[in-house]
Amino acid sequence: MAMQSPSRVFLNFRGSDTRNNFTGNLYKALVDKGINTFIDENDLQRGDEITSSLVKAIEESGIFIPIFSANYASSSFCLDELVHIIHCYNTKSCLVLPVFYDVEPTHIRHQSGSYGEHLTKHKEGFQNNEKNMERLRQWKMALTQAANLSGYHYSPHESECKFIEKIVEGISNKINHVFLNVAKYPVGLQSRIEQVKLLLDMGSENEVRMVGIFGTGGMGKSTLAKAVFNSIADQFEGVCFLHNVRENSTLKNLKHLQKKLLSKIVKFDGQIEDVSEGIPIIKERLSRKKILLILDDVDKLEQLDALAGGLDWFGLGSRVIITTRDKRLLAYHVNTSTHAVEGLNETEALELLSRNAFKNDKVPSSYEDILNRVVTYASGLPLAIVTIGANLIGRKVEDWERILDEYENIPDKDIQRILQVSYDALKEKDQSVFLDIACCFKGCKWTKVKKILHAHYGHPIEHHVGVLAEKSLIGHWEYDTHVTLHDLIEDMGKEVVRQESPKKPGERSRLWFRDDIVNVLRDNTGTGNIEMIYLKYAFTARETEWDGMACEKMTNLKTLIIKDGNFSRGPGYLPSSLRYWKWISSPLKSLSCISSKEFNYMKVMTLDGSQYLTHIPDVSGLPNLEKCSFRGCDSLIKIHSSIGHLNKLEILDTFGCSELEHFPPLQLPSLKKFEITDCVSLKNFPELLCEMTNIKDIEIYDTSIEELPYSFQNFSKLQRLTISGGNLQGKLRFPKYNDKMNSIVISNVEHLNLAGNSLSDECLPILLKWFVNVTFLDLSCNYNFTILPECLGECHCLMHLNLMFCLALVEIRGIPPNLEILFAVICYSLSSSSIRMLMSQKLHESGCTHILFPNTTDRIPDWFEHQSRGDTISFWFDKELPSISFTFILISQGDYMLPIVKFFVNGYEKEISCDELTREFGELVDDDTVLENHTTLLHIKLEQDNELGERLLKNEWIHVEFKLQDYYWHAERRLFRNTQMGIHVWKEKSNMEGGVRFIDPSLSQFMQRLVEVGVSEKGEEEEGFSDTEEDVILKNPNNRKTWGTFLSLGASKSNTDGDEIEILSSAQDERKMWGTFLGLGPS
Repeated sequence: MAMQSPSRVFLNFRGSDTRNNFTGNLYKALVDKGINTFIDENDLQRGDEITSSLVKAIEESGIFIPIFSANYASSSFCLDELVHIIHCYNTKSCLVLPVFYDVEPTHIRHQSGSYGEHLTKHKEGFQNNEKNMERLRQWKMALTQAANLSGYHYSPHESECKFIEKIVEGISNKINHVFLNVAKYPVGLQSRIEQVKLLLDMGSENEVRMVGIFGTGGMGKSTLAKAVFNSIADQFEGVCFLHNVRENSTLKNLKHLQKKLLSKIVKFDGQIEDVSEGIPIIKERLSRKKILLILDDVDKLEQLDALAGGLDWFGLGSRVIITTRDKRLLAYHVNTSTHAVEGLNETEALELLSRNAFKNDKVPSSYEDILNRVVTYASGLPLAIVTIGANLIGRKVEDWERILDEYENIPDKDIQRILQVSYDALKEKDQSVFLDIACCFKGCKWTKVKKILHAHYGHPIEHHVGVLAEKSLIGHWEYDTHVTLHDLIEDMGKEVVRQESPKKPGERSRLWFRDDIVNVLRDNTGTGNIEMIYLKYAFTARETEWDGMACEKMTNLKTLIIKDGNFSRGPGYLPSSLRYWKWISSPLKSLSCISSKEFNYMKVMTLDGSQYLTHIPDVSGLPNLEKCSFRGCDSLIKIHSSIGHLNKLEILDTFGCSELEHFPPLQLPSLKKFEITDCVSLKNFPELLCEMTNIKDIEIYDTSIEELPYSFQNFSKLQRLTISGGNLQGKLRFPKYNDKMNSIVISNVEHLNLAGNSLSDECLPILLKWFVNVTFLDLSCNYNFTILPECLGECHCLMHLNLMFCLALVEIRGIPPNLEILFAVICYSLSSSSIRMLMSQKLHESGCTHILFPNTTDRIPDWFEHQSRGDTISFWFDKELPSISFTFILISQGDYMLPIVKFFVNGYEKEISCDELTREFGELVDDDTVLENHTTLLHIKLEQDNELGERLLKNEWIHVEFKLQDYYWHAERRLFRNTQMGIHVWKEKSNMEGGVRFIDPSLSQFMQRLVEVGVSEKGEEEEGFSDTEEDVILKNPNNRKTWGTFLSLGASKSNTDGDEIEILSSAQDERKMWGTFLGLGPS
């Protein structure tokens, strides 16, 4: 590969235009200045393609000057050269300085003028040859990109000599600064350079800007900073790149770096005795100079204080770039923009690996699988890709596989050393939290991890996690739902712990690898060093034998999490240091390990799925317990009364304890969640011995509870109550009703779910009186009650009522005054009087907006002034947005599901699914629920957007169309073609000044009047109005007959009324035309 010389200039030009004048003079001036310049002396432009020697010359150059003249684009040779030049610009951070010699840049940018003419001739000569057409496309792209670059524009009125002097001076300045060695293979670098340059905003000369580049070690921060430096350094009066600030400030001190900064920019050769002495010198010497300063690998605030303490230290137009692993440092200057360096994508990673391992990007097919494995292991980290690639040069596939196995087991020392720099800089507690996360919690939910570590350390860990994120050791924990960190950073953390005792896992601080955990527990080799054991789901058919006493030596064990694991027995001993204990599907038969012992630090005890556990013993020795869970312990029959006196207990969960018959009284002032669902043998709700203000939600599903105690009122802030899957009639009883209980307990409940019980007509009125302030009431799947009583009308807060599958319901005698949603699907016993009530105009005027119910009448109410049969209905309005009621009755000829309502405004689609009816009730209508002859009533307020607003201002008619469609979008099936639909406009609610029409205003007056007198009545086969008047007739055989009869009448006064005579007399031509069209002949 040709070696690039950053200071060599390459001239690209059209010889016949400028060789003997401008270009020749520019070349001589550059050479006289001592600038290494390449020019094609042999006039090889006469050929059709550039030679390999010219390609080599391009690749060995660092600065390119394309000279765009009038006939430049006539030369395919020039254009091919330009393509190579732009490729170098995009891949090697070269400089391209275009000269526009008596041509306008816009002609080149847009290929217009002479450039457009020449390219058109090329296209004609290519005769659609595929290879040449691709070549033409590349020419155009190169011309556009080159024309967008900053360069020099010459016009005939200025001095050519001075113009050349300006170019030479500019290039001289550009090559006088030192070019930094960036990377052997700068893969993926150019796009990242452009991102940073956008933040630098080089066009802004009236301010000082600072940009911070942050990311994990080995991610390429320094490489990117060097590439940006090379790209923009020529635009400043002075430049300085301070390498390895972290390391050099330790080895040589900060005053040395201050002196180096001043020496680089202003040739300072004095002495600096102290950092505080260097600060005013930097400010005084640099505050009037436009400089570029790059501080590479900063890790402490004192380094910024000493080298770039304020934006006012530097002259206007200056730029400061900082690279760091610690994002927090970048907040030091308020106006600092930041750029997060991300790993290479898969394509870039493969290219970089190929170039390092094979010295090109051509990979033998036999290596493809192992290459992909390496890329996956490196996870986009350039350092890892380069390191591994260099180690694999010339090796066979088998060697690659063996070496990669070694990397995956024990990280490469060079990679480990670089990545560990960030870890070593952490404080001790931050290091500890990082090791917990790296070893045990990658991929876990942040909400759970924070709770575990809160219990583990005894305080919130958000601060420590924030430090780790700012150091780029973990992902964005504020935004990510799960713990994320780079695979190699994870490996680095695990290696730190492994190095605590490489040969003896029992002497390490954390255990997470299954084999290590099994060996330590089985062989009793644990020590006081172990603080955390985390065994993820790792079920194995082979049972692990142990004596249960391995934890006796683990005197500092704080967190023990085992998810399955198939151990022969549970622990017989637990250390008092334990704070978080979770064992899923444990083999425990008793909890002797915690009885009669103090565990003052334990916060969480979760033993879900322990199928052999029968009793919960005295837990008074766990006074600080916050969570106690026995979900799915289906052999549990007794809980000790001490559990009801844990003052700090927040969660008590016995979900699915099917054998549990009794619950002890509860005095738990901190309780937030109490779960007894699926405790099918539980007969009593526990007595509540104190007020529990933190409980907002109680669910009683599938239990045998027969009575709620009077003390139930101690849930004084209860908002949601669910009693479901039982038999309220004659079984579940409430305490005797009194005013005190009504005011304290029931009045707070807003969401009441009584679904799936056998409510009787006698029980329902009592319940409704107690829960007078409920806003959501679910009575679905109650098959016994027949009447909704009048007292329902006293529930002034009730807005959402679900009666789905109340199969015996006949009469609705009361409607809440503020009801918004009524869901009565499959209530086929409803009387005709109740149906009339639900369809009454008065009800909908009062505010009920969404109703779904069966309708045996198959009729749309008369107050819907516009009605239609079929799956579409339309109306038009102007000036004001109307408030409307929209209804449809599904006339079943098969099994129909609830449809989607498609809503169009002037052809713009908006979907308003009938889920509007069900959103508050959850997913109550299954996909396969069959709806036969159901009526849907919706209240819809159109919302205005910009386009709609503009049309209303112009007093244009707006077309609104509703269309029904099944969920599977079987448009060809036309499932709803027999549906009845109607629209009613609430002019009072709309406060409308404009009009609403149900006939297309664009139709002629003749057509509109005929529609009004019934000619447009739709037949069974009509599919709705189309855009033309002809279609209105042709698609309806009944209309054709009506029209034929009507048109054959002529203008006889005896056969028509006055209006019709007026229509015919004013539209004789139309009548004659339609008669002929219908085959009637002239009248």
